[in-house]
Amino acid sequence: MILISKSTREKLSDLEHQQWAHWTKYMLDNLTPENIKRWKEQIETPYNQLTDKEKDSDRAWADKVIEIIEGD
Repeated sequence: MILISKSTREKLSDLEHQQWAHWTKYMLDNLTPENIKRWKEQIETPYNQLTDKEKDSDRAWADKVIEIIEGD
């Protein structure tokens, strides 16, 4: 079991909020029938079946988590 400090937990929670806000803003700015269809398909797609471009977006956020964990 990994012990995470309260400070690290708060930093990760802040990052999660940033990620949610980033996605929500993008979604609201790009809400088209075509995008809704594509996003619904992505929801049903397991990570290992995403395109490399889609995985890179997830990896960028994972890297931010790693930075926080390694920084504490």
